[in-house]
Amino acid sequence: MHDEPYWEVHPGDGPYLLLVHGFLSSRAQWGANIAALGNVCRPVVMELFGHGRSPSPKNSGSYRVEHYVAAMEGIRERLGADTWFVCGYSLGAAISIRYALTHPARLRGHIFTNSASAFADAGLADAWRANARESAQRIRDGGMDAVNRMAVHPRRAKRLPKALHEALVKDAERIDPAGIAGAIEGTMPTASVREAIRGNRVPALLVCGRFEKRFAPHRDHAAAEMPQLAIVDVDSGHAVNMATAAAFNAAVSAFVAKHR
Repeated sequence: MHDEPYWEVHPGDGPYLLLVHGFLSSRAQWGANIAALGNVCRPVVMELFGHGRSPSPKNSGSYRVEHYVAAMEGIRERLGADTWFVCGYSLGAAISIRYALTHPARLRGHIFTNSASAFADAGLADAWRANARESAQRIRDGGMDAVNRMAVHPRRAKRLPKALHEALVKDAERIDPAGIAGAIEGTMPTASVREAIRGNRVPALLVCGRFEKRFAPHRDHAAAEMPQLAIVDVDSGHAVNMATAAAFNAAVSAFVAKHR
């Protein structure tokens, strides 16, 4: 099915945990987490459209966050799980939080990391919408050269373990510029859950990279506004689960064990 993202299940013990990566990333970003998390759950990885092994739908609506939410619910149904956990990183966090707000009865809990897209205020979200078409067209016109020049491309990551970095860069070769343009036009402008988090109804965990100073106001907003939220600060920047894998694994494992 062309508008279904790629996903796969890893061995583990316990409830399913869906892991959703960030922009220009792939399933490879969870390489330092899968085995440890498998002690308390069954990890499931999903790749965003245009990334890794997922297709790039021609229908622009497939890139909207609500379509991803529906796709995630479809994965849960195909797994035969009444309830599960979800975890999102960066742009993936915006998607996973929206899922949690839409389908609280299907969740035992949800986890997320630093995400400017999830907590964008109205002004920033409006700016993304205003510039989306032009930015997306630059990617379509420039192809992989334009993708490779993006500031958040994995090849520019400097503090990741070597093997993990190499896996991310290799998977980045699979990126489809058409899918990245679709994300710029369809996913990012619909990503913010800043005001909606007040409606959270299930246990939540933010594993926060405290060295990312620009995220600090968003952390404080989440702490003040999001019910049932626990926060674990780790000595990391944005790449929480990769740069500080042991701390991330410990925090998520404890959360899952508590709510499983």
